[in-house]
Amino acid sequence: MASGIKASDEVMTIYNEMRLVKNDANQLERIRIVVFEIKDSQIQPTKTFRQKDLTDVENVYKVFLEQMPSGECCYLLYDCHFETKDSPKEELVLVMWTPDTSKCKDKMVYASSKQYIRNAMQGIKHEMEFNDASDYEIETFAEKLGKNISKIEGHSFGGRK
Repeated sequence: MASGIKASDEVMTIYNEMRLVKNDANQLERIRIVVFEIKDSQIQPTKTFRQKDLTDVENVYKVFLEQMPSGECCYLLYDCHFETKDSPKEELVLVMWTPDTSKCKDKMVYASSKQYIRNAMQGIKHEMEFNDASDYEIETFAEKLGKNISKIEGHSFGGRK
């Protein structure tokens, strides 16, 4: 079922900026987290966190989780930094947050509009759907990212070293 919702031009601009990080660019200006909401029949960015906004933050993953409003749906694009046993990695993660406590109609609109944001962000490596706290526990999140992940945002978890 198509919702008729489209991704705004700004969605693509932000995605390209996050996807094409240049080595010589100011790393403090790097976009790390973006919240997208459906407003006026378009998917639009509503909050953006750059690295400079997170320099004094102990846990960037926690800030990412805090952007999921209670009872309201949204999409999030997260530039996740993690480590495997082989090497550090930085990959984009697209999350659809549709909490169980949100309105049924909102969940349907976000679910049926997901294809539009996915099309705007072709090549996204990780797509996830979160509905409650168990979906975004760090161990579950790491499992969805891949195998042998030992740290997310510099923090070890689940007894792994």
